[in-house]
Amino acid sequence: MKKLSLLFLFFIGFINAQKLTSAEISLINQGDITSALPVYQTTEAHQHQTLLSLSQDIDPLDKHTEILVNRMKESLLSTDGGVGIAAPQVGINRKVIWVQRFDKEGEPLEYFINPVIIWKSELQNLGPEGDLSIPDFRDLFYRSQVIQLEYTDLKGQKHAEIVEGFTAVIFQHEIDHLYGILISDKKEKEGSSEYIKVDAYKRSDSLK
Repeated sequence: MKKLSLLFLFFIGFINAQKLTSAEISLINQGDITSALPVYQTTEAHQHQTLLSLSQDIDPLDKHTEILVNRMKESLLSTDGGVGIAAPQVGINRKVIWVQRFDKEGEPLEYFINPVIIWKSELQNLGPEGDLSIPDFRDLFYRSQVIQLEYTDLKGQKHAEIVEGFTAVIFQHEIDHLYGILISDKKEKEGSSEYIKVDAYKRSDSLK
């Protein structure tokens, strides 16, 4: 009985941890809720600190989550060629991302709630990346060629899939944002035995 009580308390604590704060709800609903949220920049001290923070899970069934998801899409569409965006980039440290699916017909934009990479290939590619939140920055980075991903949709349904190529790179870049990792601080390990160097991506796009 005691064990059941402890498990119940743990479960309640977990659910409460996912609830959006009043400050987050206020930010999500500021202005016109059908419009884009401003993209945070590393050039602003407060915004930079937010970008470096660890993100928490979000309740996919919370009505404010859908508003955040929709506004993040507008934020991405408002950029000049961005191919992905993460919630910390609009000031909300929650696990939500948008990714352009170059691996699908029509290259659609898709959202992912509480995404987790559960496996990465040892084989890596070297390719260019930029970032919507870091003005005038671009460099080459190693990323796994193939990943296995788990995530949730706005109905609370869980999904899993394997992604490879350039789209897998976008996922890795955006999920890094959820852990406060910026490419400007990411140290490359060129020449290290733990990396396998292959041809760079034949794309002119830089990740955002």
